[in-house]
Amino acid sequence: MRYALYFTPEAGSELAVLGDTWLGRSAATDKMIEQPDLPGLPGSDLARFTGPARRYGFHGTLKAPFRLADGATEAGLLDAMRAFASDTPAFDIAALKAGLLEGFVALTPDGPADQLNSFANRVVEHFEPFRDELSEREIERRNPDRLSSAELKNLLRWGYPYVFDQFRFHMTLSTRLPDAEAPRVLSAATRYFAPALKEPVPVRTLALFVEPEPGAPFRIHSRMPLATGQQHRKTA
Repeated sequence: MRYALYFTPEAGSELAVLGDTWLGRSAATDKMIEQPDLPGLPGSDLARFTGPARRYGFHGTLKAPFRLADGATEAGLLDAMRAFASDTPAFDIAALKAGLLEGFVALTPDGPADQLNSFANRVVEHFEPFRDELSEREIERRNPDRLSSAELKNLLRWGYPYVFDQFRFHMTLSTRLPDAEAPRVLSAATRYFAPALKEPVPVRTLALFVEPEPGAPFRIHSRMPLATGQQHRKTA
């Protein structure tokens, strides 16, 4: 089993519903969802372009999937999440937008996101004791020869290339697209997600996703509520 610490929108929120429907699956219920026919992008094409992202569910990576280290337990991880969340204030992402990230369509911050980046950095560091070292096979899957020196160093130290200075928050919406297909998928995503992106995106929980067995769809195991203002003052 592997675990991952992700951001995912609040259950039932407009963004959560749109994201699950776009991908064709809910990580909360593990149920498939019929994907819509969108202008310029029929549901059959959307299903083809979202296959890999569908397995992971609608999320933004904070700490990438990991196996538990020797001596670590799921109960201990949940306790650590609960303590971390109770002393971490909730906040908003000022704005998200649909864009292209290395050939993938994704939702990314539209402008500076210092608080989000700081939050991600803390998650990576705080939960590192629970992460087992990567196997050689897991390292090879990341194509280390294609990584920059900084990304390779992060992979070997933290289990994921894109942390700290290399971190770019994103909520993946597609597989890597051919150049000819990317514009229409991006155009459809921009229109489709626009209603949910008119306001700041609240970050109110830290979510634990699980992969029950290799290759299985990731699903939401738990959500730990972040501290509200008064709650945080009590624990500060």
